[in-house]
Amino acid sequence: MGKPTGFMEYARVEAQYRPIADRVHDFADIMMLPVDRDTITKQSARCMDCGVSFCHAGIIVDGSSIGCPLGNLVPEINDLVYNGDIEGAYDRMSREHAFPEFTSRVCPALCEGSCTLGEHEPPVTIKNIERYVVDYMLEHGGIRPHPPIIRTGKRVAVVGSGPAGLSCADTLNHLGNDVTVFERADRPGGLLTYGIPNMKLEKSIVEHRIRIMVEENVKFVLNSEVGLDVPVIRLMNDFDAIVLCCGARNERRLDVPGSDMKGVYTALTFLSASTRRLLGIETREESQINAHEKDVVVVGGGDTGTDCVGTAIRQGARSVVQLEILPPQPTERAENNPWPLWPKVLRTEYGQHEAQELFGADPRRYLTTVREIKGEKGKMSSIATVNVEWISNEGRLFPRPVPGSEAEMPADMVLVAMGFAGPERALIDQLQLEVDGRGNVAADNSDFKSSLLTVFTAGDMRRGPSLVVWALQEGRSAAISCDRYLNGEKG
Repeated sequence: MGKPTGFMEYARVEAQYRPIADRVHDFADIMMLPVDRDTITKQSARCMDCGVSFCHAGIIVDGSSIGCPLGNLVPEINDLVYNGDIEGAYDRMSREHAFPEFTSRVCPALCEGSCTLGEHEPPVTIKNIERYVVDYMLEHGGIRPHPPIIRTGKRVAVVGSGPAGLSCADTLNHLGNDVTVFERADRPGGLLTYGIPNMKLEKSIVEHRIRIMVEENVKFVLNSEVGLDVPVIRLMNDFDAIVLCCGARNERRLDVPGSDMKGVYTALTFLSASTRRLLGIETREESQINAHEKDVVVVGGGDTGTDCVGTAIRQGARSVVQLEILPPQPTERAENNPWPLWPKVLRTEYGQHEAQELFGADPRRYLTTVREIKGEKGKMSSIATVNVEWISNEGRLFPRPVPGSEAEMPADMVLVAMGFAGPERALIDQLQLEVDGRGNVAADNSDFKSSLLTVFTAGDMRRGPSLVVWALQEGRSAAISCDRYLNGEKG
């Protein structure tokens, strides 16, 4: 413990964001940087180095997370930061996962939800401390390639370059295997590149990590969809093992009258087009997907819905409304959601704060769903909604429309951020892989092996739609299992 009385002497200092009036006009990082060393030192002093640290437990209890899935050694990192050893803190951080520059920007900080101090006081600012360490190392050139010295001679194909794929490829490579990553997009990164907007995760950060992996001899084959551009049989013949990290890209879609009108887009279509515009590589079709001077309705909450709100605002939307079919979370933990479970409480994220300041009200409309999208000759003009109430039927909850609550609001663009229904089926069907009850590739937590010999799987494709931090953990674990299969236990 850096300072035994630190948690009693210093109050939690929240992350500072750039002023809304400034940041909504660009796609630059929303954070106010840099953070001064004195502030970070005092924040790390608040860590109690408690006897039983839940912050890095990385387990699921009753469907809720406890601590960091990656097992980040939080107390040790905080102690090193307090004592001024930033390089040592980064080294300790990197022992558990390779991409702290991603998690320090996009992770919801499951560790903080299980911080022991957080049982009675505001928890330690673990995510901000990690961000400081990473940014310090980036600024001072401390994140460099470290290619493995010994090679096993085994060849592994990783399909998909999202967080699970990158984590898997990085781990397999450092274990000495020759790794080739196949990606159907024109750039690696998956949702890190084309799903999460630049103001939350700068694409230069992703590109920097990809360059390091290339210098460490990981090969990336882009614009190549396995099963379409690259025959599956080729991978089976050319590689000793395959790890599928294709994500859960099957987006849920609106099924109401008018949902086929021009101006209705899935969240990923919208966010991807925005990022490609920022990178200067948008297509002619993508150039039309723009919220400028439009009344935008985002259907769905969650991080993706918030990202749609924030992106629409930066594109110059005339108004933004966000519909959520669920009720709002409570402002404090419910009795059935005790510490150290992840706190299921109401949060107002960056996009909602921006909408409040620009449009004068929280954009979220809870317990509301879409009845119809209206317009003439295929051109959208408004959206019809109705309030719902949740009723129980044989132990399950269902939304029921509330009579007399029908309403209508102007809409030129509708962004569907209703989550994901699971992985796409084309490659799964080609390989004739067994799936679970939700349509995910069936593979056990213990070895990540699919029903087909030499084929492993990880990330959202196996566990279902989840967080970046869980995808990173899955990719690493699947890589270790794959390496054991190929090369046996290492001493």
